[in-house]
Amino acid sequence: MAPILLDPLRQPPLILAIENSGMCGSVALVSGGHCIAEQSLFSRLTHSKRLLHTIERVMHESGVEWPQLGAIAISLGPGSFTGLRIGLSTVKGLSFAASIPLIGVPTLDALACQLEYTGKFVCPIIDARKQEVYTAFYRSDKKGVMRRQSDYLVISAENLAKMIHEPTIFVGDGIAVHGELLRERLGEQAVFAPDHLYFARASAVGFLALAYWRQKEFLNPASCTPLYVRASDAEINLLAKK
Repeated sequence: MAPILLDPLRQPPLILAIENSGMCGSVALVSGGHCIAEQSLFSRLTHSKRLLHTIERVMHESGVEWPQLGAIAISLGPGSFTGLRIGLSTVKGLSFAASIPLIGVPTLDALACQLEYTGKFVCPIIDARKQEVYTAFYRSDKKGVMRRQSDYLVISAENLAKMIHEPTIFVGDGIAVHGELLRERLGEQAVFAPDHLYFARASAVGFLALAYWRQKEFLNPASCTPLYVRASDAEINLLAKK
C-alpha cells in the first residue's frame, strides 16, 4: 500500500509569519511543522514599500485565503525601530480586519532557534549601532528546544565578551561589525555561525509561534508594542531635555 501523504495545509494551525526587524525582511507560511512558502529579500528600500506586496504574493501563490489562517506571527524585535513599527502596525491592521489572532515572537529567539540541537552556548547578536549589540544567551534542553538563559540586553561587544567563559556560537548581523573584536577577546571560545544565518527568518518566527498558539498566548492588537530593549534616540533626547 502506498504511504498516505499528509497535506500540510490541512494540519492546523496555518500561520502567516513576518520578520521585519532588519534589512533582510521575509514572509512565510508555516503549518503542521512544515514551511509551506517563504520569501526573503535583502533590500535598503523602505519596508512599507514591499511588505504588503510580499504577503499578498506568498498567500496567492500558496493558494491560501485569509479565513484559513489560524494566526499571524510577527517578530517583535529588537532591531530596526522603523522596521519594527511598520511590521507591527501592518499585522495589527490585518489582525483587526480579518479577525485573526496575533502572536509576537522576539527576534533574538528566532535567531537562536536556528541553532537548535547544538550543545554549545548560543549568543545571537544584532547590531544596535553606537558600538552596542542586542543580545541574550541561550542553550538547548535535552529535547533540542532552545531556552533563553538571560534577559534581553543591549551591551557593548567589549562587555559582552567579558561575560562569556565557555565555547559560544554567535549568530546574527552583529558578527559583521563586532566579530573581529569578539575573536580577539575570546579566541577559540568564539564560534561564528555561517553567513546565511545572519538574519532571523520568517519561517523561524512561524515555528516558534506554534507553541504560543497551542498555549493561546496572543497579543492584544490594540495595545501591543515592539520589543525595543533600548529607548529610541527621540525618547533619549526628550529625557535629556527634561
